[in-house]
Amino acid sequence: MTLFRSLATLVALSLTLTSVSSSDAAQKQRHTKKKTRAKTVVAAPVLTYAEHPDALRFAAELELAAGWEPGWAQQWLSQAQQLPAVVRLVTPAPAGTAKNWSAYCERFVEPKRIAAGTRFWQDNADTLQRAEAIYGVPAWLIVGIIGVETLYGQHTGQFRTLDALATLSFDFPTAHPRAAQRAAYFRTELEALLRLAHNSGIAPTEWRGSYAGAMGLPQFMPSNWSKLGVDFDEDGRIDLLRSPADAIGSVANYMRAFGWQTGLPTHYAVELNATDEQMSTLLAPDILPSFQPDDLPKLGASPVNMAASHAGLLALVRLENGDPDAGGKPPSHVLGTQNFYVITRYNWSSYYAMAVITLGQTVQSQLPGKSLPSGCGIENKL
Repeated sequence: MTLFRSLATLVALSLTLTSVSSSDAAQKQRHTKKKTRAKTVVAAPVLTYAEHPDALRFAAELELAAGWEPGWAQQWLSQAQQLPAVVRLVTPAPAGTAKNWSAYCERFVEPKRIAAGTRFWQDNADTLQRAEAIYGVPAWLIVGIIGVETLYGQHTGQFRTLDALATLSFDFPTAHPRAAQRAAYFRTELEALLRLAHNSGIAPTEWRGSYAGAMGLPQFMPSNWSKLGVDFDEDGRIDLLRSPADAIGSVANYMRAFGWQTGLPTHYAVELNATDEQMSTLLAPDILPSFQPDDLPKLGASPVNMAASHAGLLALVRLENGDPDAGGKPPSHVLGTQNFYVITRYNWSSYYAMAVITLGQTVQSQLPGKSLPSGCGIENKL
C-alpha cells in the first residue's frame, strides 16, 4: 500500500509539473505574440499620380505641345510618388515665429564650411578667375552661393526630383497664402524637368535634388538648368551635378542675367533715427531699392561713408535678431543696393543674401594676401 501511495504521489507531482510547464510556455508564447504585435508597424500606402486627373491632363497636354510620342510623359508621371515630407517642408512656419539673423548666419559661416570653401576656391582658382573676367561676377559671390546652397557639393539633396515637383504641382499645401501661384510655378518646373530628361536621355526618375526640386552644386531649378546653365568646362554637356566648372560658370551667368553690376557694392552701413511712421515708409518697398541717397536722411536714415555718394537707388534692409521681448537683440539694418537685390533673385530672402555675402567674404579672407573683415557682423561690406 505504501508503495502504491508513493507511486501515485509521484505521478500526481509529475502531472502537476507538466501542467505548470505547459502553462508557463503558453504564457510566454502569448507574451511573445503581444510583443510581436506591438512592434509591427503598418507602412503608409505609397500614393502615386498614375490616376490623378490633373496629372494625367498635364501629361497629355505636355506631350501634345512638345510633339512627343503619346504616353511618354504619362508613363513617367505615373511613377511619381506623393511625398508628405515635401508638403510639411513647404508649409509656412506659424505666424509670429521670430527670425534671427545671427542664428541663421552661424549655420553657414562656420569652420567646416569656411574650410571647404577655401579648398574649393584654391582647387578652382583659374575657373573662378575666368568666370569673373567673362561675366563680371566676383569669385567671392560664386563661392558664397555654392557654399550656402550645397556645402560645395556635399549636400545636393536626396529627394527624387520627379516626386518632389509632382507633389508640389498637384498637392501644394492649401495653408500657404500663395498656394495657387506656387503650384502653378512648380508645374512649369515639372514640365522643365520632363523636357530636360527627354532631351538628355536621362530618365526622369534618376534626377535627385532638394525637396523644392533644385538640383546640382548650385541648386538650379530645372528651368534655369536649361536657360542659364553653362558648359563652362567645354566637354559638350552641362553637368551641374559633377562639374565644378559648369557650376561656377552657371552661377556667374545667372547673376549677370538678373542684372549684376560689376564693381557695385552690395550694401552700406546706415545710422537710423527714424520715427515709427518713417520706418513704415522705409520698409514698405521691402528689399527693392526705391530711395535716392539724398532722400534717406529726411526719413531718419543717414547713409554712412560711401553710401552718401552712391549713384542709384537704395533699400533699407531689416534683419531681425530674435524677439526682443524674449531675450533677442534689436534688429540690424543695412542699405541694400541693386546688387543686393540681385542676390535675392537666387533665393528670395534678405537673410540668404547676407549669408552668401558673409560666407564669400569670410572664405576670401582665408586666402594668402587677403585681409577682409569676416564673421556674422553686419558691418561686412563688399
